[in-house]
Amino acid sequence: MTQNQTFAFAILAGMMALFVWGRLRYDLVAVLALLAAVFTGIVPHKAAFSGFGDDIVIIVASALVVSAAVARSGVMEAALHRVSPYITSVQGQIVVLVTVVTILSAFVKNIGALAMMIPVAFQMARRSNASPSCFLMPMAFGSLLGGLMTLVGTSPNIIVSRVREDLTGQPFSMFDFTPVGLGLAAAGVAFLAFGYRLLPGGRKAVGTMDEAINLTDYMTEARVAANSPMVGKTVSDLAKLCDSEVLVTGIVRNQTEHTTPLPDAVLRKGDIVLLEGDPEALERAVARAHLELEGDNRPTQGRGADEEVGGIEAVVGPTSMLIGQTAKRMALHERFNINLLAVSRSGERFTERLRDITLQTGDVVVLKGDLTRLPDKLKELGCLPLAAREIRLGNVRQGLVPVLVLASAMGLTALGVLPVATAFFTGAALMVLLGALSLREAYEAVNWPILVMLGALIPISDAIRKTGGADLLAGWLSQLASTLPSYGALAVIMMAAMAVTPFLNNAATVLVMAPIAATFAGQLGYKPDAFLMAVAVGAACDFLTPIGHQCNTLVMGPGGYRFGDYWKLGLPLSFVVILLGVPLILLVWPLT
Repeated sequence: MTQNQTFAFAILAGMMALFVWGRLRYDLVAVLALLAAVFTGIVPHKAAFSGFGDDIVIIVASALVVSAAVARSGVMEAALHRVSPYITSVQGQIVVLVTVVTILSAFVKNIGALAMMIPVAFQMARRSNASPSCFLMPMAFGSLLGGLMTLVGTSPNIIVSRVREDLTGQPFSMFDFTPVGLGLAAAGVAFLAFGYRLLPGGRKAVGTMDEAINLTDYMTEARVAANSPMVGKTVSDLAKLCDSEVLVTGIVRNQTEHTTPLPDAVLRKGDIVLLEGDPEALERAVARAHLELEGDNRPTQGRGADEEVGGIEAVVGPTSMLIGQTAKRMALHERFNINLLAVSRSGERFTERLRDITLQTGDVVVLKGDLTRLPDKLKELGCLPLAAREIRLGNVRQGLVPVLVLASAMGLTALGVLPVATAFFTGAALMVLLGALSLREAYEAVNWPILVMLGALIPISDAIRKTGGADLLAGWLSQLASTLPSYGALAVIMMAAMAVTPFLNNAATVLVMAPIAATFAGQLGYKPDAFLMAVAVGAACDFLTPIGHQCNTLVMGPGGYRFGDYWKLGLPLSFVVILLGVPLILLVWPLT
């Protein structure tokens, strides 16, 4: 073993130890490992930061932005809303949710696909009076399986494609992963349809700041537009469309005529409906019924490039100039360039129009305006901002636009017109230009710690290969597998990747394992493709812990799961993946 190989293995071992220790976050661990590699000389100074300009970083960041825009569009939520009332059993709901998340994860980043479906899962849980813990972990596992089906579904596929390009000059294409991934995803969904019973039932979510605020009685008003499906329908129909999440407290017709909101009251074009509910439910109701929210016809943005319009929650303070005033008398828009979107008052239901509510101390209001200036406006008005949480009430959904952008990016990539990085970077830019996401939302969608980790670990991965460390490890593995048949050697690589992923993160696992697997295949006289696929599958399928993949971490709090809950469902699913994955890979990717 050479000196550089010794340094490489020492850094790798130290990095794994720090990952397992868990006291330092994974991006900081990766940065420390990179610095150690630079100062020991195994990574040249000129190449130290080459990883941050790698296509992998661009693809992952762009895919996260595109996924966030698709999630924000509400297209999937609208589609599921049409079928969800007919699915009442818990098992049926799990099958639908897991299947949808699995399919979505093939086309958008799996973390994005899961995030967009979690609110739908909570709605279904409420409808069937079931615990969300029955739904969320199977959905997380489905998102991991769905990510196996395409190049952009998960980071390991992107990294494996790059390694293959380094080795053979030809990367994996967009749908090279589909035959194996589709088979594993179908088997996984079938297993999860019954396996969810292995999970402990009745778990409650970990408390969040949103729950601490717990304001569910906001009142807002919206106009029935000419293209609204509610024209000619009743108040009862509107409540049904909104899953009874909002309450109609009043109807204003011809600007001044108040109509009692009886269940059989018929809505007309131009009617103003007063709606009560939490902000998310109100936002969904306005989007589904194609209503025009109060204030949308009054622009609040200025001309500055840095200005961004959004909503913020605030409490009317004891010295506020709003006390005893209405939005109309205060001329909020004319004087302060902000709109009043909703009001909440404990223990009281409003039946008058939003602009006519006389505000009191302690009222909670949702104000819309330029987010860079709203804090100063709140101070001037004497209002105290609540803890920050996303308020989408008043934002415009772009419908099919994000889906069309995503489809175009994938189509151009699949046809070989554009490289993946260029296609998805262009798609991310279009999402912002077309208004599917604001600049702030686009930056928030990017998981910066993951990008830092990737940028830091790429040079280390290259160093392990260039110092001959990959050859050395491959030699040890080939000795271990020398007595095994070909499928046994492939299973060893897949299980090794599965075993390492909880400690290294799936992207880091591929960066470390892929060069080793390719060298291992060469020493056994096999093509590298099958072994690279095995690494991708093993690294993407971390079902045993909540820390190996972000999807597992994302559902831990909302599902009320404990660390030990994951292996109860994840261990048998891992066996399914190994038993089915190895023969599938050998069938699609011959060794010779």
